[in-house]
Parts: sequence; structure tokens; C-alpha cells
Amino acid sequence: MTINQHVTEFAGLPVVAFDPADPLAAYQTGIAWRLEAPEYDTSAEDFAAQIMQFVETVDPASVQALVIGAWGSAYDTPPPVTLLADLASRLTGLRALFLGEMTFEECEISWIRQDDITPLLAAYPALEVLRVRGATEGLTLSPVRHTALRELAIEAGGLPARVVRAVADCDLPALEHLELWLGDPQYGGDATVDDLVPILAGTRLPALTYLGLRDAMIADEVAAAVAGAPVVARLHTLDLSLGVLSDAGAAALLAGQSLTHLRRLDLHHHYVSEESAARLARELSGVEVDLSDREEADSDGDRYVAVAE
Repeated sequence: MTINQHVTEFAGLPVVAFDPADPLAAYQTGIAWRLEAPEYDTSAEDFAAQIMQFVETVDPASVQALVIGAWGSAYDTPPPVTLLADLASRLTGLRALFLGEMTFEECEISWIRQDDITPLLAAYPALEVLRVRGATEGLTLSPVRHTALRELAIEAGGLPARVVRAVADCDLPALEHLELWLGDPQYGGDATVDDLVPILAGTRLPALTYLGLRDAMIADEVAAAVAGAPVVARLHTLDLSLGVLSDAGAAALLAGQSLTHLRRLDLHHHYVSEESAARLARELSGVEVDLSDREEADSDGDRYVAVAE
């Protein structure tokens, strides 16, 4: 699987690309604005000028959601985090931000250079949704307390353990949706289940109802840890999709605490046998269990996450 399409909806709003030549741009509301560099080699300065043109064209206070696409050569240029943070006094209505929404043709996910996203959380205390794509290079986060954030997602071909630990150390009392793409060690995904312990305990996440530990080479180990995790009792959705879950992980899920309270167990893109899949469906008959996209190990027995490079 590759990321080959842009999102058309974000934070419940339709995504519309900002066109400075559109005479109606200044009057559009109720949308998620998409900002992206016009050319692959657009400089950081030119992209910053485009952002400034945007806030001069539209009413910045009316902007509810922003989708930041390619900012030029994203593999060697960090995103405009500082500028976005500096604009917080003007973007007073911003509630949702997607940083790095690119297809593989624009920049492979593991090549996207990110930055310290802590200033965004500090500058926007009312932000409710933060989604970041690309984490191997540059992404950092300092543990923070943020009382408004409801959804945090980090999409990566390999999520560094330091970022997982930082997320785990954050105090996010309103967070309902946490989604971490753990990825492949070959692309920087060196987190272990030990790094997930505070998240699985759920102490700082009292409102959590969706937990996604996705795209994981350590999917079986994650399943075993989740099977006894206190946070699971509060969830309506457990998402272990896009990874390399096998019969061992499926057995661990069934041997642990009851999962019958879940509305949805998402395991799509997996390596579970037909027999184990049938047992999951049978024993969790009241749960929507997604076992689509079954994969086969290659001739060497190797399994692959859905999104890596």
C-alpha cells in the first residue's frame, strides 16, 4: 500500500485548495483549506510568502482547519512550524491541522522531514485535531499538557521511540483518538512495547475511546501487550491494522481480557490464517472485526507493514 491520494475531507470538513486567483476565496467558510507549494523546488521563503498571502486573502479568524501539503522539497526542508505558531494570534478559529499531507509521488512518507511540533500545541491551546505525516527525520515533541486536543495522529513509515515516549508523557485529558503508525525498524521505527506502557495504562488519557497502534512490525507484541492493558476497557475501537499481525497476535488478543465491549476491532492488512480469523469472528461475534486484506509471507517468511518507505 502507498499513500497515493490526497484527503478530500479533514476534521469533518471538505478540503479546498487555496487559489489566490479565485475571487471567491475570501468568502469561503466551512472548509478545510489546503496549502501546498506550486512546484517541487519551491523555496521555504516562497512557501512562507504563500501562507502570508493566504492569511491576507481570507479572514484568518474564520479558518477552522488547515491541511499543509508539500512545502517544496520536503525531504530536506522542515515544515513552516514557526510561522504557523506565529500566526496563532490571527488564526484564532483554527481547530484542526494536518501537517505533511503528501502522496508518495510528492515525497515518500519516510523521507518527509518534520520538525518540533511542540510550538504548535503551545500556540494553539484550543486546537482539537493534530495529524502529522512523516516522522523518521526531524520530528520531535516535548511532553505537554493540552486540555483541548481530542485527536492526535502521527503517520510514519517508522516512528522513533523518542516520539512514542514523548506522546506517552503528555497530559491530554480530552484526547479521544490516538493513532500512532509504529512502522518498520528499517525506517526508524524502533519503539518497543515498553515505550507504550504509559499509553496502555491510560492514566493521562481518561477520555480515550479509539486507540490505533498501526502499521507495526511489532504487531504481535503489541497485541499481547494490549490484551492486558487497562485502557482497553474504555475503548470503542481498537485499531491494529496495516501491520504484520499473525496467528500469535490473534491468539494473544483472544487469551487476554474480554474484547466483546468493542464496537470495532480493525485488523485489516494482516497475516492471520483463515482458521484464526474464523475464531476471531466467532468469539467476537458482536464486534465489527475487519480482517480484510489478508497477506501471505514471502518465500523467506518475511512479512511487511502496509506503509514503510
